[in-house]
Amino acid sequence: MRVVKWVLAVLVVAVAGAFLHYVLPKREVVTITSAYNRFVEPGEIRGLRSLGRTQAQAGRPGVDVFFINARSRTGRLMEFRNEDTGFGFPPYFKFNSATLHNRAQEAVSTPDNPRWMVIRYYGWRVPFLSMFPNAVGLEPAESRDMRLIPWFNIVVLTLLAALIWAVWARVRRWRRRRMDPVAESWRTESERRRGWAFWRR
Repeated sequence: MRVVKWVLAVLVVAVAGAFLHYVLPKREVVTITSAYNRFVEPGEIRGLRSLGRTQAQAGRPGVDVFFINARSRTGRLMEFRNEDTGFGFPPYFKFNSATLHNRAQEAVSTPDNPRWMVIRYYGWRVPFLSMFPNAVGLEPAESRDMRLIPWFNIVVLTLLAALIWAVWARVRRWRRRRMDPVAESWRTESERRRGWAFWRR
């Protein structure tokens, strides 16, 4: 039983960690190589948020979607979609995809004359699912070696850890006050009955 509990605990932690890694913002210093829009078929999955919309649009014409191609400081090629989140999930309240597309077009540069930008995004790039991370912000970088500290993520994860600890501590305290005495009384009663049964033989 203990093994099952540990397996379930590991699964819960893994799912929660993957969820947070997907929805929390990430930043990267990049150069923009191109910004364009293309026609996306209804069956193409661009992200978890658009999965339901994709299924709802099955059998309907596709839509035009903005995309941004970039190259990281290490030379890794990166691709992003640029879609509004509106009031949906994750709650980024993004309504400026056209403005971001215009900004990305202006920031296009070449390897000979790079223009370093900080792109903020969420999500994953999964090629075999045609999933792209969604860009939610773009601004000039101070330099190629600009250090990016995820303060927002640190604060969110710290508050989440504090909330989990507070709930766990209260549940543990409640269990010690209410559950443990009851369990102890049941165990004592069970042992007493077994003792009487032994002496009556």
